[in-house]
Amino acid sequence: MNRQRLLLVEDDPAIARTTAYALEREGFTVSHSLTLTDARAQLRSAPPDLLVLDIGLPDGSGLDLCRELRQRDTLPILVLSAQGEEIDRVLGLELGADDYVTKPFSPRELVARVKGLLRRTQALPAAQAVAHKGAFQVDREGRRIWLQGQALDLTRREYGLLLDLLDHKGRIRSRDSLLRAAWGADSESTDRTVDTHIKTLRAKLHAASPGRDYIVTHRGMGYTMAPDD
Repeated sequence: MNRQRLLLVEDDPAIARTTAYALEREGFTVSHSLTLTDARAQLRSAPPDLLVLDIGLPDGSGLDLCRELRQRDTLPILVLSAQGEEIDRVLGLELGADDYVTKPFSPRELVARVKGLLRRTQALPAAQAVAHKGAFQVDREGRRIWLQGQALDLTRREYGLLLDLLDHKGRIRSRDSLLRAAWGADSESTDRTVDTHIKTLRAKLHAASPGRDYIVTHRGMGYTMAPDD
């Protein structure tokens, strides 16, 4: 089982060290950013499973990043708010944060909040929430996909690519279309990024269902999801 990856955006080195240590002891892989600029770069290059986001940062407000992410993403966000900043906490939740912890906090409390948030966002959906697309089952609300009953361990980009291909089964999807579907219209990613993610997605599909290629490459044109047999 893959370790869940967290991005901690916190400009206080002491708080960051203590928090990262507590989370890593519980089996999480933690990356750390001191600034919004670095956080944005890490979100593009290595998307995490959850974001722990401080509001007061040297180069701006974490609320700005929260707003940006919610325009194109469902990444779970836990906001860190200084004691007495109730307005910021309320704004954070209004802008799409999933939970918040007030400083000073105990590492044990933060770990519990992170685990609870991940359970809520990654829990298996009720049967009626699942749409069947051939060998695949899709839960859009929970952002989960299964292949022949086996849950696929997908990054959010892989999920976006696979969902778009399933929604347009049998139709060629250009790399530009796939970029918009999985990264958003304002993405700075390239065609090569799509190809790299398709490669890893193919490997995961093959691991879940060996012997069949579900994604078909059309040279110079794009990709399609193979029709059902």
